[in-house]
This record gives sequence, C-alpha cells and structure tokens, in this order.
Amino acid sequence: MATDMQRLVGTSEDDEEEMEMDVKEVDDDDYEEEENRGEHGIVLGMVEMDGRNGIVSVDGDNRFQQHQLFEDQVGTPGGGTRRCRPLEEKERTKLRERRRRAITARILAGLRRHGNYNLRVRADINDVIAALAREAGWVVLPDGTTFPSSSQGQRPTAGNSTTITSSSSHGPSQQTPSTSLGGVASGYRSSTKYNTCQMKGVFIPARSLDNPSMAGDGEEQRENRPLIGCSMHNVDAKQIVNIPPRLTESDLAGTPYIPVYMMLPLGVINLKCELVDPDGLLKQLNVLKSIDVDGIMVDCWWGIVEAHAPQEYYWNGYKRLFQIVHELKFKLQVVMSFHECGGNFGDDVCIPLPHWVVEIGRTNPDIFFTDRSGRHNPECLSWGIDKERVLRGRTALEVYFDFMRSFRVEFDEYFEEGFISMIEFGLGPCGELRYPSCPVKHGWRYPGIGEFQCYDQYLSKSLRKAAEARGHSFWARGPDNVGTYNSQPHETGFFCDGGDYDGFYGRFFLSWYSQVLVDHGNRVLSLAKLAFQGSRVAAKLSGIYWWYKTASHAAELTAGYYNPCNRDGYTAIMAMLKRNEVSLTIACTDLHTLNQHKVFPETYADPEGLVWQVLNAGWDVGLPVAGENALPCLDRVSYNKVLDNAKPMRDPDERHFSSFTHLRLSPLLMEQQNFIEFERFVKRMHGETVHDLQQ
Repeated sequence: MATDMQRLVGTSEDDEEEMEMDVKEVDDDDYEEEENRGEHGIVLGMVEMDGRNGIVSVDGDNRFQQHQLFEDQVGTPGGGTRRCRPLEEKERTKLRERRRRAITARILAGLRRHGNYNLRVRADINDVIAALAREAGWVVLPDGTTFPSSSQGQRPTAGNSTTITSSSSHGPSQQTPSTSLGGVASGYRSSTKYNTCQMKGVFIPARSLDNPSMAGDGEEQRENRPLIGCSMHNVDAKQIVNIPPRLTESDLAGTPYIPVYMMLPLGVINLKCELVDPDGLLKQLNVLKSIDVDGIMVDCWWGIVEAHAPQEYYWNGYKRLFQIVHELKFKLQVVMSFHECGGNFGDDVCIPLPHWVVEIGRTNPDIFFTDRSGRHNPECLSWGIDKERVLRGRTALEVYFDFMRSFRVEFDEYFEEGFISMIEFGLGPCGELRYPSCPVKHGWRYPGIGEFQCYDQYLSKSLRKAAEARGHSFWARGPDNVGTYNSQPHETGFFCDGGDYDGFYGRFFLSWYSQVLVDHGNRVLSLAKLAFQGSRVAAKLSGIYWWYKTASHAAELTAGYYNPCNRDGYTAIMAMLKRNEVSLTIACTDLHTLNQHKVFPETYADPEGLVWQVLNAGWDVGLPVAGENALPCLDRVSYNKVLDNAKPMRDPDERHFSSFTHLRLSPLLMEQQNFIEFERFVKRMHGETVHDLQQ
C-alpha cells in the first residue's frame, strides 16, 4: 500500500519516514487522551483554534471515534456498564489508526507538493475528495452535499446551521471551484429591495444561504479569514441594506472623479499560462462594464511566465486575457508579481517561484530570506542577492529587468495606445515593499510581532560591513531578545517600552535594516522606469497596523518600516518613490480602528492612524496615491470608510486618491445584493449623485 501511494503522489522514502514519525507522535498523544477521557465517560470534540481569529472547529473523524468510545462506556439498559475493551484490542485499534493517518499524510503531502492543492493543515480525506470534486467542476456544500455546477436550478436547500465568512485580503477563497470564474447573478436589476443577512462588519446576501457554494467551504473560510468570525440571522425579505443608525454619509456629488479598478482572481491564469474559463470571465466583465467600472487589474506571475528555464517567457494566457479586456474598452493595470502565491491567508491557488529558481535554492537556500532560527522562506528572493550573480550567471536585478523588458516588447502596442495605464511592481512578499516578517508557513498568526529576516549569508555580510564602517564590529549580529513570531512587544526586551530598540545598538540595527528595504526599492524601481519609460509605475506598501499604538511599533519594525513613536519611518520611503517618479499604493483603506479593538482589544491596532500617516507622507511630497481594500468589501460601512480616505472632505488642498482597486472579483461580490452596494460605491467614487444617502 505504501509503495502504491509513493508512486501516486511522488513522495520520497525520507519524506514518508519523516511524515510517519510526525503522525506517530501526534497519534500517540491523541489516542491516549481519547482513552483517558473515555474512562471517565466524558466525550469532548477535538478542538482546533486558529491563532489569528479565535474560531473553534471540531474535527469530524475524531468526533466519530469519540462517539464510539462513548458507546463503549455508557450504561446498558439493564443498569450495568459494558466491560472495557481488552488492552490488546486497544493496541490494535491504535495501530490501525496510526497506519490510516500515515497514508492520509502521504496523500495530502503529495497533493500539496505536486497538485497545487491548498489544503488546510489538519485536512482529512473529506477535504481531498471535496478539492478533487471542485476541480472537476462540481459544487460541494459545507454539509457534504455534492452536485454538478450546471444544475444550480435544481440544487438542494442547505441546512440550517451554515456559517459563512469572508476570505482575507489576498484572495477570495469563496470561489467554487477555485479556478472558476462563473457565478454572475442572473436577472440583475437596480433595486434597493432585497434580502440581507448580517455578519459582524460584513453583509452577506440571503441567496448565499440557498447556495453556500458561493461562500466556499466553511472550514477553509475559518482558516483563511483571520479577523472576522460571525453568526448569521435572517432579516425581513423586503428590508434594504442594514445600515447602523448612527452612520452618516456625505454628499459626494460633484467631487473629483476617481477611477475604480477590479482585481481579477488569483487563478485567472493557470500554471500552463492558459486563461481559465474565458466565457465566464467575459460575462462578469460585461456586468462590470454596465456599471462603469473603469478598468481591470491582474497579477502577472513570474512563476508562470518564466517557469521552466531562464529567459524563456510564455505569455499566451495573458495575450488572450488582455485581448478580452481591450475589446471591452477597459483600462488595464498589471502587477509584476515576483513572489510566490500560496501559504498566506486568502491564497486559494498555489503559484511557486520558477522551477529553475527553486532548484538553485535547494543547493543555495541563502537566496531566500532567512530568520533567526535558520529557516528559509521561498516566498521571494532575498534582497541580499540584488547584485550577486547566483541565478545562473545573472543577478536578481538582471532577472527582474529581463522580465520587464520581455513584457514591454510583447505588449508594446497596448502601451502605445495607453490601454495599459499602470505597472505595479512586486518588491517583496505579497507584492509589497516589506520583509516577509509574518510567514504563516513558519507559524505566525495575527497579532504576532513577527521576526527579523536578515540571516541569509548575503544580508549578514551587508550587516557586517555596516558594523565595521560604524567602528563597532561586534554589532554585526541581529538582536537576540526579540521573542518569536507570535510574541507581543511587552514580552520582549527589545520591543517593550524603553527597550533596546531605542538604544545605541538598536538604532544602528534598525537603521541598517530599513535602509536595505529602501535601497532595494530604489534599485528595482529605477530599472522599471527605464523599461517602461513614459508609463505610470507604482509600488505598494503594506498596512502593518497592529501594535501601532505602542511605543516601538514592533510589527512595523520587523517588516522593515522604522516607524517607532519618536520617528517617522515612511519619509525615507516616500523620498525614494518621489526620486523615481513612482506612484504609491496603500492597502487597508477600508478598515476601522474600532472594529479591530472589538476583535483584538489587546493589540493596540490603529489602521486608521496608519493609513492617515502614510497617506499624508505621500501627499506631502507630491506622490499620486492609489488605494486598495485589505479585507473583502461588501457592505456600506466598509465602502464609506474607503470614501473617507479617498476623498477627505476637510482637506483644504482637495487631495484625493488617483485610483482605487477593489480586491477582488468573486461570485460573492456578483450576488445581486452585494453588487448593488458596489454599484452605489462606484457612483460615489465617480462623483455622481445617489438618492439614498444616510444623513
């Protein structure tokens, strides 16, 4: 059996032994715990706690096993108690369970590694079957009901206990299947009468109760959606969108026109560089065009285009996509994505770095960022190799520039006619100019402070040179009292109030660490301006808003933003962007500080304060500033927060966003109720009149 599994999933014998040892250790603890509970007649579900959102789930397999144990222990009708199972039978049961889980672990490992399935950590065989069914075009409801997607009109009614949450900002995990672009609501009409169901901070339409597949698998949603867990209740069928009574809206009629772009799904282009479901995409784009959405944004993945060999570029899928978008007379914004997709909250597809880069990383893992424990993160290349010829004779900068030049030549006609309105450059993880300080794959969970990522040999050499130039060679090391990924500032000697971050060594280290970030951005963006001369180029900053109200701003420091309470950490970045004539894109323009305090009161989070600081830092030097939402935007409250940032009403200089990109196109957004709210938002961004203002 093990040999067959090895042949099917392609795992090595070493991998199998390692996985079996891991499974054995877990199973021994789980089984002994079940036996101990059974002896006392107590049945408790196996609980998983997501460290970022605090949502509790119960594992179905363990619940079944515990039910069996309970039946063995409960009293019989005659008043007696069943005899406990012999020790030999318990050992046989334990051995069978251990073997079953070992086989499951091999299957899951093979699917993750070779099949691009983004399965959760504690996935079981049900998750595997559901993933295969969705890939085949079937719809799988949270209760296991499965039917072809083409039979939506005859689908069964969902059960009463359905929990729906939204995915994270990086991508909509509610798509079913994950690569499908279908789901345009039929019979769309502009009406304010519709059914609503209320979530904590997010409105989900009542239709999604009838079709939970639009909201995705409940278990996956709980893991991918870090900040919101909610219960649902029905609202009267004729009720309009439930707006809090204290919500007041400004009349934006006649205000400046701000273009609105829609970000396409992560998996719109597959790993073979083919356009997925062009007919479904065309339907959705036509609906967006009908409400005057200005343009489309799409990721252009390095790991897809240059996947197999250096300087061999395949653009076929993007050619077809751009042709469709061009024929509909949209504008197009393109993100040069030099990072890995998969492994972060909200990633519903897996797109690794190019295979040839991964092969180099196996022999020289220091081409990737490395933490204090020596763990390498293959999410993106270390900035330490920007000028090192370690990529088949090329430096990282040369690799980036060759990719830019190939894109520019391939789509030259679109640049000439102005169809491509902006190129945004991915300068780090998730396409943002920051260190990968909060990697989920290494155990980070919100609101952990993260860890410094400067321990590969190339950045270590840079730190050593900086320390020697300062005259303190013993400073050529990273701080050792910074805690771990999930520590809080007050638990560390470095980030606590009055900690080492503000001492002589701390200031030296943080200045060097943040300057590496600025230098990397400057080098790449200067090449971008050369490759795309005459076109608008943009860079994106991350919204690290947790621990913003503490003195050290620990999470920002580990991400490379040297922004403690006694220093403005964004002025140097803005000066670099201004020098390269680059636009700024900022995220989390939709978040409310009050909501963060309700969910995580101990994190001293302040997304509104962070956005205001970054926004003004960019505007003060004359940068065009564009915005994005961090979490799925479906309700009026979130849209109004975006409008407050996009068009500050009290700004005497009348500054405003240059554009806004909505993340991202999904079946849930295309539901009639949510789509009406989005249409209303687009009108207000365009400065048009709406007639249902809450004043």
